Amino acid sequence: MSTSDRTPETGDYDTSHSIAVRRFNRTHGLIPPTVEDQNIQLQRCLKQLARREKDIDKYLYLSGLRNANVHLFYRLVTKHIKDIAPLIYTPTVGDACLQWSHNYVQPEGLYLSYADKGRVASILHNWPQHVEITVVTDGSRILGLGDLGINGMGIPVGKLALYVGCAGIRPAATLPLLLDLGTGNKELREDPLYMGSRREKVSAKEEQEFMDEVMIALNEKWPGIVVQFEDFKNPFPALERYQHKYTCFNDDIQGTGAVVLAGIINAVKQSGVPVKGQRAVFMGAGSAGVGVAKQIVEFFMREGLTEDQARECFWLVDTKGLVTNDRGDKLAEHKIYFSRNDNKGKQYQTLAEVVEYVKPTILMGLSTIGGIFSPDLLTKMGQWNERPIIFPLSNPSANSECNFEDAVKYTNGRALFASGSPFPPVVYEGKSLQPGNNMYVFPGIGLGTILSKATVVTQSMIYASAEALSTALSPSERAQGWLYPEIARIRDVSVIVAMGVIRAAEEAGVDRETRIKGMKDEELEKWVKSKMYDPHEETQRVEREVYSFIEDISAKGDSRSSHL
Repeated sequence: MSTSDRTPETGDYDTSHSIAVRRFNRTHGLIPPTVEDQNIQLQRCLKQLARREKDIDKYLYLSGLRNANVHLFYRLVTKHIKDIAPLIYTPTVGDACLQWSHNYVQPEGLYLSYADKGRVASILHNWPQHVEITVVTDGSRILGLGDLGINGMGIPVGKLALYVGCAGIRPAATLPLLLDLGTGNKELREDPLYMGSRREKVSAKEEQEFMDEVMIALNEKWPGIVVQFEDFKNPFPALERYQHKYTCFNDDIQGTGAVVLAGIINAVKQSGVPVKGQRAVFMGAGSAGVGVAKQIVEFFMREGLTEDQARECFWLVDTKGLVTNDRGDKLAEHKIYFSRNDNKGKQYQTLAEVVEYVKPTILMGLSTIGGIFSPDLLTKMGQWNERPIIFPLSNPSANSECNFEDAVKYTNGRALFASGSPFPPVVYEGKSLQPGNNMYVFPGIGLGTILSKATVVTQSMIYASAEALSTALSPSERAQGWLYPEIARIRDVSVIVAMGVIRAAEEAGVDRETRIKGMKDEELEKWVKSKMYDPHEETQRVEREVYSFIEDISAKGDSRSSHL
């Protein structure tokens, strides 16, 4: 093996590497001479973050760090996940996307433009690493911010950073992918700094044809690649078209639904109200809202209700009011399943009217209308229920239907709460109350799917991820009434979720990893952990490899070792 022509990679410029490793990597002299302790490196990073007042500036610093020293970046993420996650994903990633073209400095991810139709496979060959998972968006519905075109690249970049940090998927095995299919955002098309195609969004037929080419090319280049769809304005066509053919899932529909379901499983237990007595009002009847509601329907059915009984526990509200059969407008197909036929001809046009009519036990927000869960509405939820279940799931945080502090305040500390964007814990009457956030489940889904080598992602795998997450609370967390585990334990939680996904894949017969068949849970847990990337061990791993190489070529008397 020769090192004379070796080109340094981003992880090679690490000041924790020994002089021998630097010589091997050909970075000796290209970084300051001190061999640093990893804790010193992290102190420097934290000080540089602290000097930046705005979160967007912290985001840009962290992006630069990830591109300059990938392992140090992930050491920072894993060591300080609670503080760093909001800076690399929601809520800060919303601002990053809005400013993506204006702040562009360096390439991140892969862009496939509609103009590349017919050449997608050749473009994929420009990506240098072997890929195990990709997050794909067309930028048409970024968070609650609307159509941002190619500026939506911040979503795949941020999401995959969490896959790495929270579930130990190797950074080099991830691919952020943006499909540039045009944009309906006229302001972007007229912005001279916008870096995407200056054309209207392609038609649904053109999008489908292009997506077909992309999915074929991805799976020919990297067979079995896990494809996670994210932030498509209409996510159903792609999911329905590909979910039984390729290894793919949609986090907006399935992942969000699973993490909410995990919270609902625990919340229903704590509420004291059996599933047959639950009444759920959803503010927001889009793809995410319907996806979440369907996951909960499955839970209610497993608890003994028929499908019709379970479905009748839900009232969905959109911009025109309660979704009913006789409202007078043509309902989108995905809304029909939950459309009410028992309103006796009366139409309820506002959330307040619906809530007063239903007197719900569960209040879900997927509307992107910030603050729509008003103090009056929250107060009523507290009056009607001993433990009201309040889940404002819209993000970024500015679009959240309410914040955690208000939910606690107006229900006298009795709310069972989870949100789509992170909120800090609230101390109420001496007790620390912890909100939940949906980053908990998708890393484990991805990890379990990759490790099981699943041919498809089944609904049973998604449901298993929710069940596993609901069991992941520690005894102390359960005693404090938390719905989700402490975020600092996310890597351990992802192992539990991944194991649930793997077991479900085995049961469904879609797994291809023969080495784990028949493993007991203890063995499987150890095996899963052994497959996870640990940035804190990277320096030691490289040291071992380099010294083993040095010993090998020295024993052979190879003169090419002289530069070491």
